[in-house]
Amino acid sequence: MALDILILYGSYRRGRLGIRLVDYLLHGFAELGHRAELIDAKEIGLPMLDLRHSDYPPGQAPAAMSALAQRLSAADAFVFVAGEYNRGVQPGLKNLVDHYLKEFDRRPAAIASYSAGRFAGVNSHADWTVTLSAMGMTVIPERLSVGQIGDALDEAGRPQGDGGAALDRGFPKFADTLIWWTRAAQAAR
Repeated sequence: MALDILILYGSYRRGRLGIRLVDYLLHGFAELGHRAELIDAKEIGLPMLDLRHSDYPPGQAPAAMSALAQRLSAADAFVFVAGEYNRGVQPGLKNLVDHYLKEFDRRPAAIASYSAGRFAGVNSHADWTVTLSAMGMTVIPERLSVGQIGDALDEAGRPQGDGGAALDRGFPKFADTLIWWTRAAQAAR
């Protein structure tokens, strides 16, 4: 049975390179027969966090926030595409995630990190592991990290060069582990 996987992305920068990794993941999960959909923080445009979705009285949260809450609750699993900004997390993705809590609780998550440099977003990956775990998510142990993303993926998200080859080698185990944890979570529910 096909899984419903949401890929969350939070860059607001011009010329966003991480969208290449999003495209790669969308294609990769589709090839495996699963439904993958992008949740783009920039496109949704939630305000800086003041009240979480659950803080609003029923029916009074902004429409975009409520629609996303429903979509998050319906998903089977999540992939966080985590760029690294100044050795930390992207503020756009963090702001998007912070509007919700119960929608993520006891749900499987994977982190695909990236950076323009050669360290592939390892600091962001570490920060997100702590954050998502604290939110009650099961974060899979497999890492999918892309350094020098502008060289590893072309504009259409197709792998190229050594970095692209490494991504292609790592994706199958990353996807298999997320799928396994998602099936386990479904069985527990």
